[in-house]
Amino acid sequence: MRVLITGGAGFIAYHLASALMNKQADISLLDNFNDFYDPEIKRRNVRDLQAKGSVQLHIADILDRDRLRQVFEEIRPDAIVHLAAWAGVRPSLERPEIYSSVNVTGTVNLLELAKQFSTRCFIFGSSSSVYGGNTKVPFSEDDPVDKPVSPYAATKKAGELLCHTYAHNYSMHITCLRFFTVYGPRQRPEMAIHKFAQLMHEGKEIPVFGAGDSRRDYTYVEDIVSGILGAIEANLPYEILNLGESQTTTLLELIKQMEDALGLKAKLRFLPNQPGDMEVTYADISRARRLIGYNPQKPFKEGIRLFADWFKGSRQSVTGSR
Repeated sequence: MRVLITGGAGFIAYHLASALMNKQADISLLDNFNDFYDPEIKRRNVRDLQAKGSVQLHIADILDRDRLRQVFEEIRPDAIVHLAAWAGVRPSLERPEIYSSVNVTGTVNLLELAKQFSTRCFIFGSSSSVYGGNTKVPFSEDDPVDKPVSPYAATKKAGELLCHTYAHNYSMHITCLRFFTVYGPRQRPEMAIHKFAQLMHEGKEIPVFGAGDSRRDYTYVEDIVSGILGAIEANLPYEILNLGESQTTTLLELIKQMEDALGLKAKLRFLPNQPGDMEVTYADISRARRLIGYNPQKPFKEGIRLFADWFKGSRQSVTGSR
């Protein structure tokens, strides 16, 4: 199977590509190496993948339709896992235009080419942020999601609607996966767990917005990958599925677990609530269990320990290379 992964130099993509290697898939990564975070981190991910086996890299922006067409003509993918996006709730409040452009227009570009090249399977990386201010928990795929509280969430909901439109009109097989706070080794540096670990390592204060009682459904990256693989195998006509652990952890509980795993003491600075933040994310995963055999395995405490082991090892590697 020929699989194209957009955002292919990123965190989730690294783990997905590693898993696909074990299945003998023909893997192509597509990334534009933008500066949302240090591009060298992405290049390292690609180098480490290519050291494991044969992986093609295509440097391209998903807004560049002509360049995308060249990639499609070269590899003619059987499956696309569309992970490329401008991510993050808070940054989207500051730069809504680029979020709209990349996350909406870029998705249209890929859907249009997938249609033209008769791509068999299209997986869209959506987000739990689409649930916005929903107070009913756990979140079900049937819950209304028409009141997003950030531009990022709005673009992800728009992407789901576009996927439905293409599936309906062109009989394309498309699955939208709503990821719930993915963490693990190689997590992006601006995401909370990695950011907090770095601040603790440097002896700096961790910003805690509100009382620290907001709750998140933290999902280990290997569990997310298992859901993506299950969605590719099932290749459903059109579906939206939650991928989470279906358990919640408060922000203060997260920090305590990180203190234990890292052997460091956190310094906390309490701040007012941030616009766009959700009080809780909590996934009902019964539909994913039924349709794609999704069965998350990693308890949060163990996942944080594995992240901490990777973080400490990566710090030693950086120090040793100087």
